[in-house]
This record gives sequence, structure tokens and C-alpha cells, in this order.
Amino acid sequence: MAETITTHHQLAGWEKPDLDLSNADWRSGSQGAGDVQIAFVEGFIAMRNGGRPESPSLIFTPAEWRAFVLNARDGEFDLT
Repeated sequence: MAETITTHHQLAGWEKPDLDLSNADWRSGSQGAGDVQIAFVEGFIAMRNGGRPESPSLIFTPAEWRAFVLNARDGEFDLT
């Protein structure tokens, strides 16, 4: 059987640390299952699916988070 080798390439401009989120204080905007949760960890903002907390989290710098929030408020991500 042939051996498979997987190579992971870091994305250009990706300068975010591998944060330990095991003790993060996750906050939710609602009490519903499956909602988005955020945590502030070591100067970064982590966002995860509250319905699947074991899945990967997105990590934002403060500037990225600000841009995301402002664009969300302006309706840029509305799918309706």
C-alpha cells in the first residue's frame, strides 16, 4: 500500500497564533442551540459554532473583527 504524505502550507499573511481555547470564556448572543459563540483570548477574537463546539474556531485580529462586525451591521452577509 502506498504511503500518503500530507503537507500543510501556511496561508500568506496568516500571522495568528495557535491559541489554547480549552479554558476560553465563550459568550453567546442568544440561548439557542447552534448559535455563534465568541471568546476573547490573548488579544484575539475566536468564533465557533455553539452547536458543535468541537469543530474548528475562526480566529480574528481586532481589526478583522471590527471589519466583520461593521459589515454584518450593514447587511453585507444577509442571505435573504
